[in-house]
Amino acid sequence: MTWTITPEPFDSPTAAALWRAYYTEVSDRWYLLHERRRTDPAELEREIAAHPGSDLAPPGGLLLVARHDGKAAGSAGVRLLAGGIAELTRVFVHEGMRGRGGAPMLVKAAEDAARELGAEVMILDTRTDLVEARALYARLGYAETERHNDDPYAEHWFRKSLN
Repeated sequence: MTWTITPEPFDSPTAAALWRAYYTEVSDRWYLLHERRRTDPAELEREIAAHPGSDLAPPGGLLLVARHDGKAAGSAGVRLLAGGIAELTRVFVHEGMRGRGGAPMLVKAAEDAARELGAEVMILDTRTDLVEARALYARLGYAETERHNDDPYAEHWFRKSLN
């Protein structure tokens, strides 16, 4: 069983399916925790339409897709910010594929892509309830740091030198 990670157009059917799975999971987790309900389908569609991922297109960004034995299983995005900083976003692996090494490979591939874009530092944000993500980032050398954005859902911010 083999993982491959390759760039993917942000607007491909594969990217759309992964974005839908990602957003559904993180949104449902938030709503179940805070409001004891799942995401309203109309809200899901609005959010997907509002955040199509165009910021993950070259030359200032990149979407990576992980495939396990040829089947799309996860994604990670990188967008170049000012001052040699890149942001890691949309890190996701389908639940049934977790624990098989795909997430660390995705993050490392995203770090390589960020370096190729000229970044010296990678930043990201996540939420308290996404404990698996926070553990992954800590394991891969990301240090929790001060707030670097005003995302209303972000509760933890991380940073890693790419040098």
